[in-house]
Amino acid sequence: MPIRLPADLPAYSVLDREGVMVMSEELAEKQDIRPLRIGLLNLMPKKIATENQFARLIGATPLQIEFSLIRMTSHETKNTAAEHMESFYRPFEEVEASGEKFDGLVITGAPIEHLEFEDVTYWDELTRVFDWTQSHVHSTFGVCWGGMAMIHHFHGVKKHLLEAKAFGCVRHENLAPASPYLRGFSDDMVMPVSRWTELRRGEITAAGLPILIDSAETGPALVEDPAHRALYIFNHLEYDSGTLKEEYDRDVAAGKPINVPANYYPGDDPGLPPQNRWRSHAHLLYGNWISQVYLTTPYEVARIGEEAADAPAVAAR
Repeated sequence: MPIRLPADLPAYSVLDREGVMVMSEELAEKQDIRPLRIGLLNLMPKKIATENQFARLIGATPLQIEFSLIRMTSHETKNTAAEHMESFYRPFEEVEASGEKFDGLVITGAPIEHLEFEDVTYWDELTRVFDWTQSHVHSTFGVCWGGMAMIHHFHGVKKHLLEAKAFGCVRHENLAPASPYLRGFSDDMVMPVSRWTELRRGEITAAGLPILIDSAETGPALVEDPAHRALYIFNHLEYDSGTLKEEYDRDVAAGKPINVPANYYPGDDPGLPPQNRWRSHAHLLYGNWISQVYLTTPYEVARIGEEAADAPAVAAR
């Protein structure tokens, strides 16, 4: 089954050219099944690139996905055309007021790691989002800064500034091979890392949260929060092959101190095309997450968020 996207959303043509099954909303309405309702709260400045990355992974499953784009009400983006935002995004306040519910929600990262959480201009609204997920979203996936913000809000786990940016393709260890989210995962894997902060193992485990993927070099990468029906990933499996290169070239052009992303270019030579060694695990992780959402979310959308919801319960049929 395909992912449902507006036919004029840039991601529609991008994914269609790549062979990802996409379906216009008009055609999807003719199918007599309930699609999974997946939202993307996009906090990244390059909105379209981020839409493509997550739609590519979420749309690769055999289920029909209704993909909704959400933005912060109180924050105006400077890097994406206003026409695009107006056409395809809804402010969170509108979504909240509608009372609608979602099977899954992805909350992206944001390039504001240097700020204390409480100093972020939209922090108050974002904490409302986190609390809203507990009654209106079956499963939430916090990514990089988004995951750090969620674990801080719900458990008080702090982020710590690094002396140097963790930047490159880093080897990670699978600590929970029996987890349904890690079905098909290797014992170890490469994951793109791009951040100036870290979360510490001891503080995560003290909060009673299991670490599913870890790195001796850059610390915990994937954490499960069963009580809040959430996953937190602090790195970027969703990145395209050239995303780290774009970040490196941007900083070099701006004269900022930046190391060549480790283990990314052949021979660490930025003059050579980078190699993607994480794509298969990216599809596995997000495919496994979608599968778990499908197996456990209530068939009746109105029952999402109820503690007594039956599981497993096939949602789309």
